[in-house]
Amino acid sequence: MPSELINLAHLRTFMRVAQYGSATRAGQSLYRAQSAISRSIRALEATIGAPLFERRASGMLPTRTGQSVLQRAEKVFAELDTSANASSLHESREHTSSCWATPSYLMNSHRLQLVASLGRHLHMPTVARAFGVSQPAVSSAVKAVETGSGFRLFDRTAMGLKLTVEGETFILRIRRALNELRLIPADIAALAGKVVGEVNIGALPLTRTSILPESIARLHHVFPEVVIRTDEGSYETLVADLLAGDIDFILGALRPVEKNSGLSCETLMSEEMVVLARKGHPLSDIPNITLAQLANANWILPRSHSPARAMLDNVFVRNHLHSPTPTVETGDLALTRELLLRTDMIAALSAQHWEHERQSGCLVALDLALPATRREIGFTFRADTLPSPAMQCAVNAIREVVKLRMPLVDHV
Repeated sequence: MPSELINLAHLRTFMRVAQYGSATRAGQSLYRAQSAISRSIRALEATIGAPLFERRASGMLPTRTGQSVLQRAEKVFAELDTSANASSLHESREHTSSCWATPSYLMNSHRLQLVASLGRHLHMPTVARAFGVSQPAVSSAVKAVETGSGFRLFDRTAMGLKLTVEGETFILRIRRALNELRLIPADIAALAGKVVGEVNIGALPLTRTSILPESIARLHHVFPEVVIRTDEGSYETLVADLLAGDIDFILGALRPVEKNSGLSCETLMSEEMVVLARKGHPLSDIPNITLAQLANANWILPRSHSPARAMLDNVFVRNHLHSPTPTVETGDLALTRELLLRTDMIAALSAQHWEHERQSGCLVALDLALPATRREIGFTFRADTLPSPAMQCAVNAIREVVKLRMPLVDHV
């Protein structure tokens, strides 16, 4: 069952007290008794395990812990409030970046978890089992949010559940809010010098065999309580999860980023592709080999329409040659490795993939430059992300590995 999250109602009360500097004035603005406000703050402090305010005669000031919680809470409620403002029942309400107008149907984190999970799996029995609840309980959560928002989140079709257009946008925001909420305990632990929590990395192929393993080893050595999770999905799937906050960043070959995509990139290095073959391959000892000599070779090529395939095709076109016909077309690195070692096939690949094989001598690079295949490699972030301490440490570890242990590439 997913872990229990911090109570959203208590968190909203905390933000109001921080704004006014007074439990009394916060209570007046919320139409609640001062005693109820104080109980809410005490409950949140008990959950967090640290005081959130310094109680002074002049008012209540957030402690260092309180300031950290406030920073993350503002991100949580910015997402929830945007969700509320997007609903048809709230279109006429003046938009605010604060949490004061966030409606009650969005203030139950357990309900939001159920709805967000259903939005991902689109299968009610799966969600019910994961949370240890009944299917009617999941239905009830969906109904409460749909009633509050004023639109359907899901269409019930003969093929099962399907997100509506409004539901896709709405649940994206909910996922982001919940993911921000989960980071509060790790933020607080970092104040005491303890880096904990999870780092979820979207790992693209170019970095999986050298940069990422070494970076994880470095991170684990210094911060053994940080858990690393990797996702090796397609770029499009990883971007969707990045925008939802389910992964922290993508590491690999960079793609063009549109202005309003919500993404930002950081280039770490760049490299050209190389043509690899097994040791002793008939072509391996030919100096200054040409593309024309390789046109009829048995090629292992990337999948059609992939960026690597497009680059390679363009190399041949620029040299007035037909693109090679693939003997094998695959994106599977293990399959490519075995085919290169067992046959006379060749492949144009990233040097990063095959550093160990080249150093051991079982694979060799043909004497051919492919200057039109230079690619930038680095991070893709969500543009407005507030990194968790564990994420920041992971990013720093990767930067260090690229700087200190990648002599085969050009640093940026």
